[in-house]
Amino acid sequence: MTVEGPWQRTARGAGLLAADGSTLETVFSVMTELATRTGAINLGQGAPDEDGPPEMLEAARQAISDGVNQYPPGRGMPVLREAISRHQARFYGFASDPATEVIVTVGATEALTATLLALVEPGDEVVVLEPYYDSYAAVIALAGARLVPVPLEWPTWGVDPDRLRAAVTDRTRVLLVNDPHNPTGSVLDAATRALIVELATRHDAVIVTDEVYEHLRFDGGHVPIATLPGARERTVTISSAGKTFSATGWKIGWLIAPAALATAILTVKQFLTYVGGGPFQPAIATALDLPGAYFASVAATLGAKRDVLADGLRSAGLEVLVPAGSYFVVADARPLGGEDAAAFVHRLATEAGVVGIPVSAFAATPERYAGLVRFAFCKRPEVLREAVRRLSGFGRGPIAFR
Repeated sequence: MTVEGPWQRTARGAGLLAADGSTLETVFSVMTELATRTGAINLGQGAPDEDGPPEMLEAARQAISDGVNQYPPGRGMPVLREAISRHQARFYGFASDPATEVIVTVGATEALTATLLALVEPGDEVVVLEPYYDSYAAVIALAGARLVPVPLEWPTWGVDPDRLRAAVTDRTRVLLVNDPHNPTGSVLDAATRALIVELATRHDAVIVTDEVYEHLRFDGGHVPIATLPGARERTVTISSAGKTFSATGWKIGWLIAPAALATAILTVKQFLTYVGGGPFQPAIATALDLPGAYFASVAATLGAKRDVLADGLRSAGLEVLVPAGSYFVVADARPLGGEDAAAFVHRLATEAGVVGIPVSAFAATPERYAGLVRFAFCKRPEVLREAVRRLSGFGRGPIAFR
């Protein structure tokens, strides 16, 4: 006998279950398997292949040796919460109380999940910028809410203010904003940030910001929406250590919110993972307190890698929009017959030995982004150079890559 409970019904309606009831794999799992099977270079998932700062690594080793291996406090270790608060003040002039307004989470994904499950009720609407990170749709569906996409249009990736105004109504509970943006690599302009605050205030909505790429900006400093006038009291700011410090496997994230919102979110978070990453928490505190030169070098180094990959994609005949932030560059495959990017990435893997991800995998309206492919450039220089070598011969005959 097969029994289908509320979760399965919700997941099926959200497209998270296959027709036979099995769980659908994420696009990251599918593309990683493709890379493994074909021997291709995996530029699909945004996973760095270099370690973070040595000070951070040594602090983790020391914490393990010192016996910091048991449950940390539910809100996170004070040493990390205080470092997060100092970080926000140092870089953004943003004051937060580490005792009541900062919560350490198991990555930014848990922070996002706990936030939406705590603040959104069935029937509420959550406005997101499309394309969007795939977990957004899953969590919104599991909360019983409705995802309302505001499409970003290739090639500018700009936000149409009229579309945004039309999407936000009195039914909107959350405006979920990713800046810098994954998968497009775009950043919000000042007018769009201000409009988000204006609309959230007018409709009494909460702003939830995913800012995990905050230090991976190539054209200027990051501006958190919470620092704008009128935004502080209605904004949940989410970030993590994974991208800035090349420690994605440590899964140390955090959120900053007014005390009442933080407490509501903690009520849910404690029943997800409760806590995690004991010895990594003081290590990330060490990393957050590193000199400003470290953070500048992260962006500069990654910017150089971006240029290497973007030039290689152009040499292969793809059209590229150079991103202003994040790990990712999006290329238009249609000049090479890639009107169906999902099929094109398989061809690219088998014929050129390079794997990307179709942008359509991040959209409620996949046809809008049918010819676009996302590539990650957070790899060692020699890996990117080899990827470029392979791309340069794409479409010109067999390439020796295995």
